[in-house]
Parts: sequence; structure tokens; C-alpha cells
Amino acid sequence: MTEILVIGATGKTGAPLVPRLRALGHTVRAASRSGETRFDWSDRSSWDPALSGVQAVYLVPTETLGLPERAEFVARAKAAGVQRLVQLSVRGIDEDGTHPTEAAVRNSGLEWTILRPSWFSQDFAAADFFLHGVLAGEVRTPAGDGREPFIDAEDIAEVALAVLTGDGHHGQTYDLSGPRALSITEAVELISKATGRSIVHRHQTEAEYAADLLAAGLTQDDADSVAGFLGQVGQGADDYVSDGVERVLGRAPRTFEEYVTTAAEKGTWTL
Repeated sequence: MTEILVIGATGKTGAPLVPRLRALGHTVRAASRSGETRFDWSDRSSWDPALSGVQAVYLVPTETLGLPERAEFVARAKAAGVQRLVQLSVRGIDEDGTHPTEAAVRNSGLEWTILRPSWFSQDFAAADFFLHGVLAGEVRTPAGDGREPFIDAEDIAEVALAVLTGDGHHGQTYDLSGPRALSITEAVELISKATGRSIVHRHQTEAEYAADLLAAGLTQDDADSVAGFLGQVGQGADDYVSDGVERVLGRAPRTFEEYVTTAAEKGTWTL
């Protein structure tokens, strides 16, 4: 069996990925700043111990991690004997294959696969995105009436599992999305119906949204990046679906309604 490093093991995709890998008998290094295996992008001394002895890496960079840091990490991974890299990227970020966010992985000389998901259904349950607004009854974003095909993070984890452990995915880039696009207004209406509470979506400018994220603890660069992505949603840049889940798993992705039903039953939005 393979020893696999999962970066961001406590995150939205890493958390469901780790138990899936272990259930198949793989040894997993669940890495994060405070996880089983310590890993911090800002502390390069944590990189080599996490990489030592692993054959595959699930790579989850931060929003603002630059090409020099990515290239250095990939070089260290290669030197450590890593054979396969699976990078979580962003749908639509690199249509011509030249964007620096993916370049280090593509040029690594290792087996590589890139996953480009749309926004996550779980963002409505995340404190760093929409959770506080959902609980307060008012979600404010710069997305306007733009539509997004939200994907369940469980589907991303299952795709990552397949490409980390299976064959035939080297050199592939998979765009991942849910089965249909809907606006944030439509999304919170579905959550309202499932919870029996009134939740509305209000417009903010990108600057106002970034200021709120900054106040919540994000760096200015990260806050500006997230606000910009939501602004692009508002401009219709993400109003399309992708077939990556079907290509890898042979089934349709979970619907947003399925996610909402499950999350509501678990008490995700219980006050």
C-alpha cells in the first residue's frame, strides 16, 4: 500500500479524504498546522519531515502561495522520492495551461493530476465563508444574481481518492462541479426551506466583502482574492457545469439539495 501525505487534512476536502484512504489500507500523513503531522506553508522547516518516505501528495496550496514557494515544495517532494502529485486548484483559473498556480506541478516531471472544483456546497457551513450570514439570516456577497454550480466536498474527496490511488490519471486536469448552477439567493432559499428559517442574500461590493473578511482574520491578499472570485461569479464567469466527477467516478455529482438535506439533518445550521 502507498504512504500518502494529505495537506490540509482538516479542511473541507482533506477531512473526508483521510478516512477514505485509510479504509483502503493506505498509510496517511494527515498534515496541517495543528494536525497529526505538522505542516505549515509559512514554515519551510515543516516541509521535509512531512514529505519523508511518502509516495503521493494531495497538494492544497493557500490562495496566495506564489510560484517560487510552489516550485520549491515540488522540488523538495521530488527529492524526497514522491512519485505522484494531486493538486487542488480552482475551476477556470488556467484555461490555457500557463497560469503559475499550476505550473510547478505540471513541470515537475512526476505523475500529476490537477483538480479544479467550483465553489463548495460546504461553503454555506464554513465560518470563513457564509456560515455566519446563514445563522444571522442574511448572507452578504458581491455575487449578485450570478450562478454557481456548487459541488459537494465529499465528491471532491472521492475524486481525489480515485486519482491518488488509481491509474490512468497522469497528466489529466479535471474540472469539477455540481450538476446545475444556482445563485446564492436560490441556495439560501433552499437552506431556508430545510431549516424553517428566513435567510436572504444581500449585495455587497467586493471592497465591502473583503473588508468583512479582513475583520474576520483573513490576510488582505486572501480577502481580496476571495472577494474577487465572488465578483467573477456575479459577472457570470462560473455559470456552467463541468463533467469531471462523471469522468472519474462514473456517476453524476451530488445535488445541492442533497447536501442541504444532509447538513440540515445534522444540525449544521441549528441556532
